[in-house]
Amino acid sequence: MRMLTPLVEDEAGGSAQDRRARFAIPGLGLAAGALICAVLTLFVLLGLTPLAPTRPVVIASAGLNSLFIIGLIFLIVREIGRLWKARLKGRAAARLHVRIVALFSIVAITPAILVAIFASIFLNVGLDRWFSIRTQSIVNNSMNVAQAYVMENAAYLQGQTLSMANDLERNRVLFSLDRNGFVELLTRQARGRGMLGAFLLRDDGSVMVQANIKTESPLPPVPKDALASSVAGQPTLIPPGGTNLVGAILQLKDITGAHLYTIRAVDPKVMRAMREVEDNSAEYKSMEANRTSLQVAFAVVYLGFALIVLLAAIWTAIAIADRIVRPIRLLISAADSVASGNLNVVVPVRAADGDVGSLSRTFNKMISEIRTQRDEILEAKDEVDDRRRFIEAVLSGVTAAVIGVEEDRRITIVNPSAEILLGRKAEDLIGSRLPDIAPEVDAVLTEAALRARADYRKQIDLIRSGKERTLSVQVTREEAHDKSDSYVITLDDITDLVIAQRSTAWSDVARRIAHEIKNPLTPIQLSAERIKRRFGKLVSEEDRPVFDQCTDTIVRQVGDIGRMVDEFSAFARMPKPTKQESDLREILRDSVFLREVGASQIDFIQQFGDTPQLGLFDGRMLGQAFGNLIKNAVESIESVLGEDGRDKGKVLVRSSFDAEHDLYTVDIIDNGRGLPVENRHRILEPYMTMREKGTGLGLAIVKKIIEEHGGQLELHDAPPEFDHGRGAMIRVLLPRREAAGTEEARHKEVADGV
Repeated sequence: MRMLTPLVEDEAGGSAQDRRARFAIPGLGLAAGALICAVLTLFVLLGLTPLAPTRPVVIASAGLNSLFIIGLIFLIVREIGRLWKARLKGRAAARLHVRIVALFSIVAITPAILVAIFASIFLNVGLDRWFSIRTQSIVNNSMNVAQAYVMENAAYLQGQTLSMANDLERNRVLFSLDRNGFVELLTRQARGRGMLGAFLLRDDGSVMVQANIKTESPLPPVPKDALASSVAGQPTLIPPGGTNLVGAILQLKDITGAHLYTIRAVDPKVMRAMREVEDNSAEYKSMEANRTSLQVAFAVVYLGFALIVLLAAIWTAIAIADRIVRPIRLLISAADSVASGNLNVVVPVRAADGDVGSLSRTFNKMISEIRTQRDEILEAKDEVDDRRRFIEAVLSGVTAAVIGVEEDRRITIVNPSAEILLGRKAEDLIGSRLPDIAPEVDAVLTEAALRARADYRKQIDLIRSGKERTLSVQVTREEAHDKSDSYVITLDDITDLVIAQRSTAWSDVARRIAHEIKNPLTPIQLSAERIKRRFGKLVSEEDRPVFDQCTDTIVRQVGDIGRMVDEFSAFARMPKPTKQESDLREILRDSVFLREVGASQIDFIQQFGDTPQLGLFDGRMLGQAFGNLIKNAVESIESVLGEDGRDKGKVLVRSSFDAEHDLYTVDIIDNGRGLPVENRHRILEPYMTMREKGTGLGLAIVKKIIEEHGGQLELHDAPPEFDHGRGAMIRVLLPRREAAGTEEARHKEVADGV
């Protein structure tokens, strides 16, 4: 039972869930801390906190915000580096992850940049308007109006003081004689001019006399600098200072050592307004002096806040992208595993994944179905493989050639027997068209296709490499699922069967001929001899030659017919070999010697080696076979002597032992006429001869003797190194011990042999 493997993303430090936790918690803390720090800095600059926005405070706030910004930048750079490495390594969904992060970052950064640009413009425009010349003129004019009003009251007081001083100097006698009267005069003068108080002071500031006017609070003493100016002879105005009172001091010329000091009240609202104008003007001038630093401070705060917001947005984009891409990455990894052949994978499904989670569930279901179908297919494949191996074993074991052909006549299946029969390898046959390979078989297929029967059989002759084979062709039609027809063609090589049938028939004919002809031959011969003896003396000398010639002809022809009948009898009654331990070299030497003595014009070459070639043979029958083969070689040479400059014949007889196959190989090579190219094997059949007077039984008898020894007879052309390849080579293969069996010995031709 297969174990299903859930896909889990692993990083260097642990699982994907741990990595996301390590990434999310610091980022969340830094982002929250950066936002809080930026808001607090803004409140400090706006003066909404007890902490004054001094230069050290602003610098400290900027530094603290910078630390948060650097921390966020570090986290973001680390994540971007991780994403880039994953993309370079070709990690699943890495490109999608980068694209989503880039898209979210662009969506977050673009509005922030636009807001920053417009905010900077509006800030500059607002500050420019705040510190414009018109605003400065309004502030200055307000200050001038307030001061002008105060100075107007002071100037009025100064004029009244001068007029009062003249009146008092005219009454200087009253000052000296009646001080109370002078006080009353001073009081009337002060009240008549709307003054709060009037004093005659000495040079040191002490009071000589004062007007009798009651006030809620004591009047302020004369300032020392004003008194000093009066002593110097200069009339002096005394500004209100921190009160709403203005004063004037003037030295009296006719009263020695006396100074007139008068006080008048100014409207308190005007004074408060003037003081507010002064304060605002001072604040305005201070702000104007610190305008650049103020702009820099607000710009730094805004830049820091904007960076914090942007970096927090980018971090959020990375976190969201990682959350979105994770299930997609798992799907891609699972798909890659499936593509590599691993179907035992399961994609983890979480409810938070949403539609992608549904896709993962569908993917898991699909993989489960594919896994089930794969198992079924594998079982079916195993069954098909078993059947295929069985069919291949059957096709390899059958001796018949089997060919599979599609409807378009292209070959799809061949077995080893078909390769041997057609003389081509399987890779050359498969895919080729049957008309190009075997047009004779294709003609049978065409006939079978026109018939309604599912199978069709016909006998044909097939010629390959100069050899004619008799084949029994059977065509079986098979209908495929797509309604197209395919065919299985079986080719049975019945050449040996036909030859055996012919040999059997000729053996029967030979027995009948021997029986029917040989019986009357002896009476004919005896009658001819008796006629010659009895009537020879009665014949005249004139007719004697004719008589002798006729009787001799009868006797001679009867002898020839007798010998022919003996050959028929020998072929029909071929005895079983009597095998015993024999040296093949001795058999071959005797056969060569019998032919060598009568063929002086031919050189006989013997190559038998020095090692005895022992085996179980019938020496008499093998001697007859080899003698017949050497005789045929001699006759073939004699038929071509004098042709093509060949005045000398040559016959090579050699034998060798093949240890691998445990058999002897005997070659009889001559430089005679050679063997026919077409249908060469037909000369081994009975009554097939290449000579005018031959009976056609010599090679048939030889073949039968060799086969009785479990051997094989092959017909070849002479090798190139022997007289330039002119002539023929008869090769005999003889097993060293008992033959494996008659049927195995009589197998098909190989290499131009039988």
